[in-house]
Amino acid sequence: MKVLVVGSGGREHAMAWKLAQSPKIQQVYVAPGNGGTGRDKNLVNVPLTDLVQLRQWALDNGIGLTLVGPEAPLAGGIVDDFRAHDLRIFGPTQAAAQLESSKAFSKAFMQRHGIPTAEFETFTDAALAHAYVDLKGAPIVVKADGLAAGKGVVVAMTLSEAHEAIDFMLLDNKLGVTHNEGGARVVIEEFLHGEEASFMVLCDGKNVAALATSQDHKRLLDGDDGPNTGGMGAYSPAPVVTAEVHARAMREVILPTIRGMEKDGINYTGFLYAGLMIDPTGRIKTLEFNCRMGDPETQPILMRLKSDLLDVLLAATSESLDTFDLEWDRRVALGVVMATAGYPLNPRKGDAISGLPPDQDDAMVFHAGTAEKDGQILSSGGRVLCVTALADSVKQAQQKAYQTAMPIAFDGMQMRRDIGYRAIKN
Repeated sequence: MKVLVVGSGGREHAMAWKLAQSPKIQQVYVAPGNGGTGRDKNLVNVPLTDLVQLRQWALDNGIGLTLVGPEAPLAGGIVDDFRAHDLRIFGPTQAAAQLESSKAFSKAFMQRHGIPTAEFETFTDAALAHAYVDLKGAPIVVKADGLAAGKGVVVAMTLSEAHEAIDFMLLDNKLGVTHNEGGARVVIEEFLHGEEASFMVLCDGKNVAALATSQDHKRLLDGDDGPNTGGMGAYSPAPVVTAEVHARAMREVILPTIRGMEKDGINYTGFLYAGLMIDPTGRIKTLEFNCRMGDPETQPILMRLKSDLLDVLLAATSESLDTFDLEWDRRVALGVVMATAGYPLNPRKGDAISGLPPDQDDAMVFHAGTAEKDGQILSSGGRVLCVTALADSVKQAQQKAYQTAMPIAFDGMQMRRDIGYRAIKN
């Protein structure tokens, strides 16, 4: 079988790498791919991003299964289009992807179906948003309503930070985010205390299979300081997701979401990612939904997956997930993101990357924002690499990942030195 992975980031590199391990696959293509997927002898990059051209290419080349990594093609309706042309594809439809593409839609959905989440209000008028923040006080969270590549959330610890975020997202609309009616919109919600975890499942339209638990680090700097990013590192499993929290997440968040979508006339297929805030008593609230696997959580999760990913996806695209048991490596996987200068708001591109180590069974360098030019790997996006390692404990996986990352260098490189510290601390 020929398989196509859509996307160009670290998540897609990990997906393609894992799929290429299946003996049942003839060839894995990545569209458009990156410098890392281009260098892998088991993968072939396809320089296409237009969804109609991509669908035609899949038809012309006999693609048996397509896996969509990032949110933009999902929000753009790639699943609907491929299915309309009898192409097997795993992901949510455009209607289902609104859970991620519009935070206002997502919050209203949670409110309507009794899914625990933070108190919130939605605004298009900056003056009303400023007044609401003054009324509620800080800390408070300001979110751009729309796809912002993981950079549309400001956790404002002071009122001035909150007001600045409102102006940035509504008046200036620097993120270029628009909601479904056009124009900028923000969701302002209460600040929640606790520990975050990423809870991801596969859905086949009827059945749900939970992936290994994980936890990422959103802040740019050590100690969870600095601005929010798309994620600076992650590890799996996440000790904060106890058996009780896991059961609660399935009971209170995941299953009500799938059933709620069904009630709203939407059949949910694809990955579903619930960002959870877990308080000290184990109670949970939903921070956000994503309609795809998280990045960088995908890299450690797929390092731990022992099942053939092709078999998993074939079950997920034939409503037979209930017959499939996912197998996991007992070891811990931990990934460290290396980002470019200026990330997250003004990432610099074009820096030459040196010292990339060879792939190992227990340590991989997944490429995200890279491109190859004249035999040289260059940075081409904010998050450049995710160095991911497997070991018997969080501490050992952390040591292995940082040892692997040590020889890698490029100008202006940013990297946290404490990924996994919460699990080690506990």
